[in-house]
Amino acid sequence: MKYQHYSTEFKEAILKKLSHSDLSVSQFARQEGINLSTLYSWQKQFKTKGFSVSKVIPSDKWSAEEKFAIVLETATLSEVEVNEYCRIKGLYPEQIKAWKQACIAANSTDVSKQKKATPESKADKKRIKQLEKELNRKEKALAETAALLVLRKKFNAYCGEDEDN
Repeated sequence: MKYQHYSTEFKEAILKKLSHSDLSVSQFARQEGINLSTLYSWQKQFKTKGFSVSKVIPSDKWSAEEKFAIVLETATLSEVEVNEYCRIKGLYPEQIKAWKQACIAANSTDVSKQKKATPESKADKKRIKQLEKELNRKEKALAETAALLVLRKKFNAYCGEDEDN
């Protein structure tokens, strides 16, 4: 086994490439021809120096919950703190601003959707009322027919007539 010495710049470049890769650490190590334990030790080495080498998830692959959580986390931060937060997370402040606007827009469209649905719901309510009226009318007619049938049977029984005649 041959021991190779890699420069700090090379290690940084590899770790940066890893953080932007969609591959797992083991797949990336095979692809680059670097021992897996070497990659892990480089990550540990750079973490102790204060560099963040964790995998960066592209912001277009983040879920809505994650984006909303970031908007909440940065809501009370100053501009300097937001910039620091973005450096750590691998984001741009403009992305956070856009996500904040998307959150605001998502909540404000509910009101406009309700206003747009109002004419449809009015038509639906009118149709329901009409159908209920018709149902009540038919129920009354059925009840009246049933009452007449009962009265006819009683009358026939009183007169002594056979029902089949």
